[in-house]
Amino acid sequence: MQAAGIIKELRALGSESIKKTLMRHGAREPIFGVKVGDMTPIRKRIKTDYPLALDLYDSGISDAMYLAGLVTDDKRMTREDLQRWVGAAYWSLLSENTVAWVAAGSPLGWEMAQEWIEADIETIACAGWATLSSIVGVTRDADLDLPALERLLQRAADQIHGERNRVRYNMNGFIISVGGFVAPLTGAALRTADEVGRIMVDVGDTDCKIRGAREYIEKMQVRGVIGNKRKTAKC
Repeated sequence: MQAAGIIKELRALGSESIKKTLMRHGAREPIFGVKVGDMTPIRKRIKTDYPLALDLYDSGISDAMYLAGLVTDDKRMTREDLQRWVGAAYWSLLSENTVAWVAAGSPLGWEMAQEWIEADIETIACAGWATLSSIVGVTRDADLDLPALERLLQRAADQIHGERNRVRYNMNGFIISVGGFVAPLTGAALRTADEVGRIMVDVGDTDCKIRGAREYIEKMQVRGVIGNKRKTAKC
């Protein structure tokens, strides 16, 4: 299967209204404006194709880059692949979703996330925190480094208000993910949420709302889903 043919299909599925919405959220040309749901038939047909995914991502077309993350074989992604992908992930859909989901499915995910959260480049730091959030959502508690996660919670509490805009958003998401997916650390995450309090994030010309960590974790408690893991971080 050739990337050029898939890109042609994506172009035909593009919508100017979706494109405008995505560009308000940070996307830029080249982008077709394909709804994620409209990619599903293509994704199901491809299933998993690591070489194709690399070609799609390298196209630089946002829609193709997103699809690449859905069809790649996470476990075949090398350190070089992941570094190239995170470096090219210029907006939140790619850095905080595509790259984070793929990294979370890779044996290198934890290691890469630790490096990325130290990055001076905001999108890369965001990818690091988002990867950590994805990892705790798909990994058994017995296989997680709980003391390391507790240290990261404390780091979030200490640094979140002085961090860059989207990093604040993803640190908050990390607190929520630990509280919701890692039952032994729910209490610690709630205490961190209280210490952090309300965070401010500039979401630009969008209707996005910032979730309060305590409120969100408590909703998960009410629903009885604390500690429930996902089969995959991808959606």
